[in-house]
Amino acid sequence: MAYSNLRDAVRDLEKNGMLLRIREEVDPNLEMAEIHRQVYDRQGPAVLYERVKGSPFQAVSNLYGTFRQTEFLFRHTLERVKRVIELKKDPANFFKKPGRYLSAPFTALSALPMHSLLPPPVAYATTTIDKLPQIKSWPMDGGAFITLPQVFTEDPDDPGIMHSNLGMYRIQLSGNDYLPNEEIGLHYQLHRGIGVHHTKYNQREESFRCSIFVGGLPSHAFAAIMPMPEGLSELTFAGMLAGRRFRYTRRDGYVLSSDADFVITGEILKNVKKSEGPFGDHLGYYSLAHDFPVMRVHRVYHRKNPLWHFTAVGRPPQEDSSFGWLIHELVAPLTPQEFPGLKELHAVDAAGVHPLLLAIGHERYMPFRERVPEEILTIANRILGSGQTSLAKFLFIAASDDDPSLDTHDMPRFFQHVLDRVDWTRDLHFQTRTTIDTLDYSGSGWNAGSKVVIACRGDRKRTLTTELPKNFALPQGFSDPQFCLPGILAVQAPAFTAGQPAREQAEQLCQALEPFDLQHIPLILLVDDSRFTAATLNNFVWVAFTRANPSHDLYGVRAFTEHKHWGCRGPLVLDARKKPHHAPELEVDTAVQKRVEQLLGGYTF
Repeated sequence: MAYSNLRDAVRDLEKNGMLLRIREEVDPNLEMAEIHRQVYDRQGPAVLYERVKGSPFQAVSNLYGTFRQTEFLFRHTLERVKRVIELKKDPANFFKKPGRYLSAPFTALSALPMHSLLPPPVAYATTTIDKLPQIKSWPMDGGAFITLPQVFTEDPDDPGIMHSNLGMYRIQLSGNDYLPNEEIGLHYQLHRGIGVHHTKYNQREESFRCSIFVGGLPSHAFAAIMPMPEGLSELTFAGMLAGRRFRYTRRDGYVLSSDADFVITGEILKNVKKSEGPFGDHLGYYSLAHDFPVMRVHRVYHRKNPLWHFTAVGRPPQEDSSFGWLIHELVAPLTPQEFPGLKELHAVDAAGVHPLLLAIGHERYMPFRERVPEEILTIANRILGSGQTSLAKFLFIAASDDDPSLDTHDMPRFFQHVLDRVDWTRDLHFQTRTTIDTLDYSGSGWNAGSKVVIACRGDRKRTLTTELPKNFALPQGFSDPQFCLPGILAVQAPAFTAGQPAREQAEQLCQALEPFDLQHIPLILLVDDSRFTAATLNNFVWVAFTRANPSHDLYGVRAFTEHKHWGCRGPLVLDARKKPHHAPELEVDTAVQKRVEQLLGGYTF
């Protein structure tokens, strides 16, 4: 049966042993986020906070804390949605297996949003911004944020629900220069649907109205991050996954989600920006303060007995990892349609998603000659030219014909496959001075950096090792070599110094390595802490790919440039040290951490 509101879902979780009630009063300043993180780290259940300091409203988090719990929430609808997606991929499937797809028309019907004629539950009462749970997740955060907002806007050229945009763009409720209860900050990034609407409204006289939904059915928050084609409203997907049509109404010219727990309405001011942030984000670092649009608050609605739905993000994996898992479960069949020739694509969550993509593509161009990267390069360009995947920084792509059983989610095996075959004189393809993820500070400026495609195909060229060659020695200042995986060596390097000294250090290492036989160690990392980097697979991908800018931080043993193509005849050297322009890492407040440990010690879960 479909849930009718968020309380329904929470009751269902509690009935099935998937809810932890925190009965003590808890502080939204750091404490609630720390409770969430510690419960998540223990693969615990959803958390209901019965008493929130400074707010009359209860809160809930970790709703999607495990893949099992996420699947449980959507157990009645997930398979039906998959069948609709299968039909989108190939409508002929309906005639091949009609029994399997009998439910598809009814599932598709739930995609149609429904205008509510009765007074909506969300309009039960109004409140003010300062009465909402003022959740601050990390010590350096600029204020309180909404971390699971559903931001709704309409296209001024084609108004109406079916062409609206619903996106998860973080909202700053307090702090900085925002006028209390009157203004809130709106942060959105590159390749977001709201940007298209914002551009159009800036060219018109009418006001840019916006509604922010919080809570509602579990499918609604997920729909806000679902990568829907431009022009197709996320509300249609919200209805299908809920098994219940998205209900809405209009008040004072604003759209209200009838089933939301809270709705904030207001106007995004034209040509007005204020400093938003810092905010501890999902790459494991702070996104720093930058000027972003401002929303003037009109009203704050809430339903009777509402729940404030939030999460805490930080170095992955975190609760939002379940979103990536569920997206993959649903859209994997559509990948070949979106990217012709692509077999598989994995945005690596542990590396912060956009910094690292792993892909497998088909090679069908010239089957009668030497096996070299050809079609997979075309596929890679398509990936880097499409929507969210265009923000990728490191893209490793392999050819399916080299190993039909290769799986991008088996990362140790995938890296072994690539490094067995890669030819650093041929397989590196750079894009310089381009855009990267807004949250990634490894580049040359805000949203500015570079990309590299590593495309490999062909026979194995080497056998990877976890042993150093005889008489191996590092130059002064470099120490403690540790293998992250076979063929991948982390070397502890001197602290990074901006400018020429850093380049000289890296080139000094490359020159010192020339005499050694390193053909079985094709990738070397320069890091601040080699033991930490090599301790786990997650540490390796996080350090290596969040702290490097390909055009600036890739070096090579016996490097060369030929007709503007750069490569190397020995190991590739990646400088993954922290740099002065990087954002600070996220660190918890130890006093709060200990207090939460004591509090949770009184609970069993």
